[in-house]
Amino acid sequence: MYALIDFDRDGAAADYTTVPAAALAPRPRSLSHADAATLPLAALTAWQALVDHAGLQPGERVLVQGGAGGVGVYAVQLAAILGGHVTATGHSASEAFVRDLGAADFVTADAVSSPDGVGELDVVIDTVGGQVLTDSFSLLRPGGRLVTLTARPDPQLAAAHGVQASFFIVQPDRADLVSIATLANEGRLRPVVSQTFPLADGRSAYASGSHPRPPGKTVLIVR
Repeated sequence: MYALIDFDRDGAAADYTTVPAAALAPRPRSLSHADAATLPLAALTAWQALVDHAGLQPGERVLVQGGAGGVGVYAVQLAAILGGHVTATGHSASEAFVRDLGAADFVTADAVSSPDGVGELDVVIDTVGGQVLTDSFSLLRPGGRLVTLTARPDPQLAAAHGVQASFFIVQPDRADLVSIATLANEGRLRPVVSQTFPLADGRSAYASGSHPRPPGKTVLIVR
């Protein structure tokens, strides 16, 4: 089984923890425990951003800001699985990797460039924030949808560009986790582990987020 624990509960980084039964879902049997551990937070966030908040439809043009990040690697894959035409941003060193995940186009974050079709995108998923979030409004067509994971978007910017903009925090959802597990078991969704740490080195694992590291999620190995 696997699950996402509510953010108002501490203690998930432990040998044992309690989880509401309603939040539990069968974990993907084709994956190792470490691979499966990347999904309940990162893939679930990407799923809810694309499906519940953006309402991505097949054929729509979607941009993932930060395509090599912990959530971005799943947003790219899921957007492609859902039938979107995917563009992603990231550092040039990650371009081949992100394209392999399903991005049809790539824009380097370390160069002055913009995705093709500026002002024509249907959906932008922002995992970066700051100036990247601000700049994302102008990339959308009127009526387009911006979903950010970083901060509440400026309603005045949204109104000025004629777009829908929303911020959300991922919620435990058994049905969503079942859908994600199905995609993983079918080989359509690829887990991405950035690095692993033993539970005893949990402090170092959390601190590592402020340093350069490979794409994907950091995983604590409990046993």
